[in-house]
Amino acid sequence: MFQNWGFLLSEIWGLLLLAALLGLFAGWLIWARQRTEVITDQSETERLRAELEACGKQGQKLSERVAELESALAEKEMSEPVPLAGPVEMSRPASLEAPRSGKPDDLKLIKGVGPVLEELCHKLGYFHFDQIAEWTASEIAWVDENLEGFKGRVTRDEWVIQARDLAAGKPSRLSSAN
Repeated sequence: MFQNWGFLLSEIWGLLLLAALLGLFAGWLIWARQRTEVITDQSETERLRAELEACGKQGQKLSERVAELESALAEKEMSEPVPLAGPVEMSRPASLEAPRSGKPDDLKLIKGVGPVLEELCHKLGYFHFDQIAEWTASEIAWVDENLEGFKGRVTRDEWVIQARDLAAGKPSRLSSAN
């Protein structure tokens, strides 16, 4: 019969050991790859969280800017006289016989009003910024039509906006722009 049983058994055990080691190595490679993917997924998650946070901050800044612009627009709309559209019924604004307390405001602080226009306004009974600031669209149309030699100046030079600023004790936004 066969006489080298020892060699055959040692060869079988050696091959089994080699197969076990090869299996462990293959398992380690597979496990390590899965571990790398988990780490990659975590770093991807962190990157996405950071990007989301950056977008959130940018969105907050943009929302603040939108609110700021909406506020400025609302303020601008409130400070402008009603625009004249088409034929407007004209009505004379309330006037005074003389300036209150005997002293008129310096209407020349309104851009576009010089000494001649100031005198013309006084002749029409307009001495104070608060009078001009309260003019409506129909009153603006009347004054524009009745400023002899200066028709349209109230609208063109935006007197009402400037008068509102000056009546409130603020410098006129328009007179400082030019």
